[in-house]
Amino acid sequence: MPSLPTTTKQWVLSNPPTTKVILDGSETTFKLETASIPALKDGQVLVKPHYFSNDPAQRGWIQKGVDAERLYIPPVAQGAVMRSFAICEVLQSKAENLKEGQMVSAAAGWTEYAVMEAKDCNPVQADEQAGIKLTHFIGSIGAPGITAYWGLVNVAGTTKDDTVVVSGAAGATGSMVMQIAKHVLGCKKVIGIAGGEKKCKWVESLGADVCVDYKATNFKEQLWKATEGFVEVYFDNVGGEILDTMLKRIKRYGRIAACGSVATYNDPESLRLKNWFEVIANRIEIKGFIVLDAFFQGKGPAIIGALRNGVKDGKIKLTEEGETIVPTKFEDVPKTWTSLFEGGNQGKLVTELKA
Repeated sequence: MPSLPTTTKQWVLSNPPTTKVILDGSETTFKLETASIPALKDGQVLVKPHYFSNDPAQRGWIQKGVDAERLYIPPVAQGAVMRSFAICEVLQSKAENLKEGQMVSAAAGWTEYAVMEAKDCNPVQADEQAGIKLTHFIGSIGAPGITAYWGLVNVAGTTKDDTVVVSGAAGATGSMVMQIAKHVLGCKKVIGIAGGEKKCKWVESLGADVCVDYKATNFKEQLWKATEGFVEVYFDNVGGEILDTMLKRIKRYGRIAACGSVATYNDPESLRLKNWFEVIANRIEIKGFIVLDAFFQGKGPAIIGALRNGVKDGKIKLTEEGETIVPTKFEDVPKTWTSLFEGGNQGKLVTELKA
């Protein structure tokens, strides 16, 4: 049996950013350090991350000057390991419910090895027959899938009689919103918004009635045509100018599920809503939410079950194109994560740690 590690490399938050994350130089956002691994206590496990989840929400956790009282979880403290969800292997266990060699989902952070409380680790297992891989537990049937389902059903109250627009439709959450709306809820029309012809074609291959390319010179013309007659539901993943534009395409008494604002995470001052009066004049309901809401209300396990059933019934496709898995040296973990904000992924962006 190979000896267990006694030290671990880890990325810590060195300089919280105000705008773009800095990867080089004296003001670099993250710093690579080496730390000792403490001995296990009863109820703990030593885990080795194999895959890191890359999520836009992580950007909000490190914003300089963020008001901790207004954030839904504590921000990452300066000098602390960068927070991240991961699929990990249990190397050593002092917990009855987890065995060595078992795979778990846990908030291990950007570290080579981590000592975790067993109660904070959720066992995961691939299902080859259903086409479910380990990485899907941080993607389609993990937080992005749960977010999509909760936002559509519980936040926006979406029904089969609704037309739905989803921005960031080629992303991890957006692609699941589109599939759930079209194939699980049976909405009468589903419209995606994505960047580039390739991504739009992929979104349409998953079932969208049409996908509009926001990078096209005639984007607004395409959007107006796709949303003729206006729409009941808008699932917003990006904020910014696209949100402002969509305020003119929502029906009176329409609903917006405000999930993310990736267009403004690296430039918080850029958001300027010119069409806000549309909210008042047309009595548009905008409701923000986070994925933890589903678990706070005890609905998380049921949603995961519904997603798995959707996969097994063929209503939700888990395609190779639905994941962007990037083999990455540990030294390059921040670089892979920042590609999220450059449109470098289709579907879920996953960091696969190279041996």
